[in-house]
Amino acid sequence: MIGEAPEKLRVDKWLWYARFFKTRTLAAQQVTSGHLRVNSQPVRKAGYQVKVGDILTFPKEQDIRVIEILALGDKRRGAPEAALLYNDLDPPVKRKKSEQASIDGLREQGAGRPTKKERRETDRLKSVF
Repeated sequence: MIGEAPEKLRVDKWLWYARFFKTRTLAAQQVTSGHLRVNSQPVRKAGYQVKVGDILTFPKEQDIRVIEILALGDKRRGAPEAALLYNDLDPPVKRKKSEQASIDGLREQGAGRPTKKERRETDRLKSVF
């Protein structure tokens, strides 16, 4: 699977190989933005060389990912094989839809203005009395 992997690899390539980012450019942008730490040290260069045993910490969506590198790999592969490259030390928590909606800024169903159906039901109740 992994083949002849080098002893060290660029951090942007590794993040892309491990499928944390859709493109290598996005991985490089994450690194150069200063939001990536390798072994608790901030890294700002996409060419920084990582090795097996390094701990990466970086934000991904609403979570902070803490990843231990188990293997470097030699190319980008499918998700099941890519998952063998790392150990997730702090896996993201699955959120309920209502929690996710509040994070995304969407209102919960039934909150805020009434729907058309709810307005019709209210009008029916008013006409009875």
